[in-house]
Amino acid sequence: MDLQIIAQLAVSGALMGLVYSLIAYGFQLTFATSKSLNFGQGELVMVSAFFSLTLMDWGMSYWLMIPCGLLFGALLGLFVERTGVRLALEQRSEGWILLTIILGLFFFSAAENIWGRDDRPFPTPIPSDPISLLGVDVTPLELSVAVGVFAIMGLVELFKRRTLLGKAFDAVSADRDAAELMGISAKHTIMLSYGLSGAVAALAGILVSPITTVGPTMASAIILKAFSVAVVAGLDSGFGIVVVGLFLGALESLASFYLGSGWREVPGLVLLILALAVRPTGIFGKVAIRKV
Repeated sequence: MDLQIIAQLAVSGALMGLVYSLIAYGFQLTFATSKSLNFGQGELVMVSAFFSLTLMDWGMSYWLMIPCGLLFGALLGLFVERTGVRLALEQRSEGWILLTIILGLFFFSAAENIWGRDDRPFPTPIPSDPISLLGVDVTPLELSVAVGVFAIMGLVELFKRRTLLGKAFDAVSADRDAAELMGISAKHTIMLSYGLSGAVAALAGILVSPITTVGPTMASAIILKAFSVAVVAGLDSGFGIVVVGLFLGALESLASFYLGSGWREVPGLVLLILALAVRPTGIFGKVAIRKV
């Protein structure tokens, strides 16, 4: 096998894998504060992408569209928390699982009725002509994915570690009941985590849309891979989801080339099965020790 071909496939796939990592990071944000996940996260990616495309169709510039799209995604995340998660958490039930799935179906139906079922191109000023880096061809569009992913994850981590509100985020993540006894509002912190998760989903939609086009089903496969990344890495390891996302993206690309496109989805499913069977807390996850 030609090493240059392997390197080319691995790099291209790894850059796409960063999108999986970004969506998995959104899962991690909500799980940290509330031990809940938004199973309609893929629909947030899709609806935010459609909304961002609509803003550009109305004449808004690409660079102004990005913060508006992030704000819209954050509002969607807050809507999911308020309507599908809060009551279930207050009742100490697992009803948020079904409710977030229902909200995802609602967003999917709304997108089909508002924007239609056809896939649409997503214009971007970032060029797609390949450039050579160390013998591997990459496009500025692919590099923009890496820049966007690391930028948003870095800003969120900086917020969590350097601000008072971010310290509250970590406190609720460590022990919700103890944090409330110290005067920290767990409800508002969970709202914040869902807002950030929605903004992360919106950025994922903006970054991946120029590559995949925008359509109601654009995130159907991506969300499963992102969930696989989150579970395999562990839902409490930001570093882990980046590593696993890069690895899964590269592995998918190589499997698709050497085994056929029909095998592209297999690596993520195999990794998910192995993680659940061998290490349910994830490769980089921490095993919780309960005192009895």
